Amino acid sequence: MNIRPRAILTIPLLAFAFAICLPSAPAAEDLKEAKVTQVIQDVKVLPSNAAPRPAVVNDNVRQGTGVQTGVQSRSELTFKDKTITRLGEKTIFNVGEGARTIELSSGQFLLYVPKKSGGAKVKMGPVTAAITGTTVLGNVDPSGIASFIVLEGSACIRLDSVGQSLQVHAGQKLTFDPVTNRLEDPVDVDLNQVLTSPLIKDFRRLPSAPLIEQQIERQHGAQDGVSSNPDLTRAIRVAGASSPGTATPDQFMRALNSLFARSSSQEVCGYASAAVRARPDLAGRIVTAALGASQSAGPESADCIIRGAIAAHPAATREIVSAAVAAAPSLRDSIVAAANIAQPCQEANAFVQPAIPTTINAANFSSAVVSPEQPTQSSDE
Repeated sequence: MNIRPRAILTIPLLAFAFAICLPSAPAAEDLKEAKVTQVIQDVKVLPSNAAPRPAVVNDNVRQGTGVQTGVQSRSELTFKDKTITRLGEKTIFNVGEGARTIELSSGQFLLYVPKKSGGAKVKMGPVTAAITGTTVLGNVDPSGIASFIVLEGSACIRLDSVGQSLQVHAGQKLTFDPVTNRLEDPVDVDLNQVLTSPLIKDFRRLPSAPLIEQQIERQHGAQDGVSSNPDLTRAIRVAGASSPGTATPDQFMRALNSLFARSSSQEVCGYASAAVRARPDLAGRIVTAALGASQSAGPESADCIIRGAIAAHPAATREIVSAAVAAAPSLRDSIVAAANIAQPCQEANAFVQPAIPTTINAANFSSAVVSPEQPTQSSDE
């Protein structure tokens, strides 16, 4: 049967579309040869000097050898360092010269890189993803739209043509649209749904499965946003809301500020992180209020607030940095430095528009501050 592949996944181990960077030469040797560890339906080995033949488990895929999958077919290859590459249907995988390289022009792949095997770069058209010790799914459709999902770990996605880069964390998906020629902000995805991918459910359990399951537990635990922070939960109820999600912005901020008023700088940092996780739509207001409550603590407090807020909702990095600099321009360098640590592949400095220096006025950041134990008084009383 003649197969007309529509997707090409190349690993010329010198051309650097997807390179695994290892700390030593012996480790690099492990990347020059993979073994076929699973075959589903129509999979062929393509030797450089012989006719294609059906692939079987334990076939060696060396330099100059490829693997081709047909319609509704899949394959898995495992390198000596335990890195796993799974190929979706209608894909061609080649092992070439030099360092391991993977390039996806169309189709889908899964890549698992062990934690101690070094970094990696995946090329999907104009998009490059740098990963370390991570499990990812990548897809490029015929229109050129590329998507990238991190199952555990993190990845730095870069669009070289415009110098744009974004950090993508576990449980997030990033999309590149060639029409806009921009990387869209990462969005949260339900990893339970992602696990239905044929590249996961049709294969053996991944070595990183426990880490993926931990991330799924975090996702479910974060649905109410503050389940692990009873102080904030109680303050929200005192403010008149039954839950973080149903609270109006004013109710939520009133509850949060009541906690800030009686907390240390370290506690403010923790409350701010929990609040951003609960209400990412209020990330800018939350960070502004936290900085106002900790204005006497200086750069160290700002560092904690910014890093905690970005970790709680990385997609809001731009909003967090811009709001923080507008609220505390004198701490601009500390704020940008903290953001660059939290999102190492982003250039947080580029997100910040020049701000007119001003002083922090706590009165601008909060409604009437009350103790969580005391309900607010209405204007009619």
